[in-house]
Amino acid sequence: MRKVQLIFVGILLLPFAMLSQPAAQQPDDTPGTFSILGFDPVSGEIGGAVASRVFSVGNGVLWAEAGIGAVATQATVDVSYGPQGLALLKQGMAPTEIITRILADDPDKGIGGRGGWPKTGRQFAVMNMKGEYAAHTGATAQDWKGHKGGKFCTAQGNILAGEAVVAKMVEAFEAAEKREDGTPNRLAQRLMAALEAGDAAGGDSRGKQSAAMLIVKKDGGVWLHNDVVTRLQVDDSPEPIKEMRRLVDKAPAGRPQRGRGGQ
Repeated sequence: MRKVQLIFVGILLLPFAMLSQPAAQQPDDTPGTFSILGFDPVSGEIGGAVASRVFSVGNGVLWAEAGIGAVATQATVDVSYGPQGLALLKQGMAPTEIITRILADDPDKGIGGRGGWPKTGRQFAVMNMKGEYAAHTGATAQDWKGHKGGKFCTAQGNILAGEAVVAKMVEAFEAAEKREDGTPNRLAQRLMAALEAGDAAGGDSRGKQSAAMLIVKKDGGVWLHNDVVTRLQVDDSPEPIKEMRRLVDKAPAGRPQRGRGGQ
C-alpha cells in the first residue's frame, strides 16, 4: 500500500517538478547579420543584400528608394531607421549627418517602452545616389562586430566569425565590377558575389538560415512604373546563400543585358 501511495504522490508532484525546471532556451532573435549596400554608377541601380541565422532576415533590414538611396538596419534592430534614413536622404542630408541625426533622435525606450533592446547595440548604414555612405556599429552589438567601406559599397555585420567576413565582402564586390568579357556586371551579381565571399569567410558565427536582396532604379523593374529591379528573399533554408544564387541567376536583374527591367 505504501508503495502505491508513493507512486501516486510522485505522479501528482511531477507537473510541479517540470514547472520548476529552467525553460528551454529560446532562439536568439537578434539578427546576427552580414549585409552590404552597393551602388552602380553605370546603371544607376542601388540596393543591398543580407544574410543571417534568423528566420526571414529580409523582413525589415533592407530599405531602398529609387533616386534616393538605400539603408540597412540590423543588430538590435530598430526597423524605423530604414524609413527615417530614406526620408533624411530626400531632404538632401549627407549619410554621415543622417547617422548622427537618427541616433540622436532615438528615444531608446526599448521594445514596447519596457526597456531592453538598447540603441547602443544598433548597427546601420546609409548610402545616397552618389555612392556616398556612412555606417555605425554600436558598442554593445555582439562580437565580432564592425563595418568596412569600399568603392561604392559598405559592408557591416555582427555576431560574425571575424573581421574577414566584411573585408572579403568588400573585396568581392569591387572585384566583380566587370564580367569575364570586360562588360559591366549587374549590381545583383556584385552583391551576390559579396554575400558568397562573406559566407565563405565564416559569415554569421551561429550558422545559416535566411538571405535577401533589394535593388531599385527609377522605372528599372519589369512591367510598367516599377522601380523595384529585384526583391528576393530566402526566408528559411539550410543553404540560403546557394538558394539566393539560384534566384539571382534566374532573375532579370542578374542577367547581363541592361535593357529595361533587365530584359
